[in-house]
Parts: sequence; structure tokens; C-alpha cells
Amino acid sequence: MGNREQLLEGAKRCIVERGYAHTTARHISAASGANLASIGYHFGSKEALLREALIEMTQDWTDLWQVTVYADATDPLEGFEKTWMQIVDSFKENRPLLAASFEALTCAEHAPDLRERLGLALASAAAPEGLAKLLSPDGSLDEESARAVGRLYLTLLQGLMAQWLISPELVSVTDLTDGLRVLLRQPPIHPRPVREALGTASSANNS
Repeated sequence: MGNREQLLEGAKRCIVERGYAHTTARHISAASGANLASIGYHFGSKEALLREALIEMTQDWTDLWQVTVYADATDPLEGFEKTWMQIVDSFKENRPLLAASFEALTCAEHAPDLRERLGLALASAAAPEGLAKLLSPDGSLDEESARAVGRLYLTLLQGLMAQWLISPELVSVTDLTDGLRVLLRQPPIHPRPVREALGTASSANNS
């Protein structure tokens, strides 16, 4: 592994352990085993190195998915629920990468080059060959349908990730699926216990 690769790996480790904003050039140098001057030589600045590391970490996240896509001809939403439960279950193991991907979004506000590269990555995920193909049960979607589904999946994924990072208890794929059933005017298959429903109504009446 050359100095450039060592620096990238060291920067990724620092982002995970310290966060983007609290990582210094000395931290990266210590984590990578490369000298300080090599940061400027290979990347021009610490900020450029950290941005490159963030981009790679965001790409690494998508590479980690090992998703079994479920299909149910009689109830497509049942397959949808099982598939997305796997994705949410993977959040815990990959929390540092989730956090890094959102840190990249905030950093992009003041870094046009990072914003451009993240835009390309998001466009790729939303494209017909991206999330729609990855999560399609049979791959039979035409291009326009796959593009629409890809954008839906990307929005859903980012929303679930953001909520989970703040509070995992906020995320319920079952509730999400039941919400879709409501919008599609289908009866939910996960009825809430009577006590829970009464408690919710009582809280609302007392507020």
C-alpha cells in the first residue's frame, strides 16, 4: 500500500473515531503512519483528503449490502417489508459509515467539488441501474419505471438512515409498510394491540 492509500485509510479511520470536524492533519498522519508533508503532496490539503475519504466511505456503504430481495405475487408489500427490514438491520453494524455519509452531505454545502461528486453518486443510485435494479424482485421494470422506483428508494433510504441515526426507535418498517397500505387503500396486516391504540387516543385527548 502506497502513501496515498495509507493516508486515505488513516483518514477514514479518523472520521469514524473522531468525526470529520475533529480530525486534524496530525491525527491522520498518526493513524496512517505517513508524514504530514505527504498529505499536501498527494491531496493538496487535509480538507481535500478528508473529502476524498468521505466519498470512498459513502461508496463503501453501498458495497456492504448483502440483500435478499423477497417477492410475493399475492402481496408485493409483504416482500417489500422483508427486503427493507434487512436494510434497516444492517444499519447497526455499519453506523460509522452512515454517520460519515451524512457528514459528507453537510460538508458539501461549503465544498463545491464534494457537492458535485456526491450529486453524481446520488444520481447513480437513483438511476435505473442503481437501487431499483438492486432491490427489484424480478428485474422486469422498464427504464422509466426503474428511474421512478430508484428515486423513491433513494429518498426512502436516506430518510430511514437519518431517523435511525437520531433514534433507532423511530424506525419501523412495519409501520412504513402499513402506511403504504393505507395510501393504497389496502387493509393493514399488522393491527396494533387494543391497549396501544387506546393509550394513543387517551394521550391525544389529554393533550
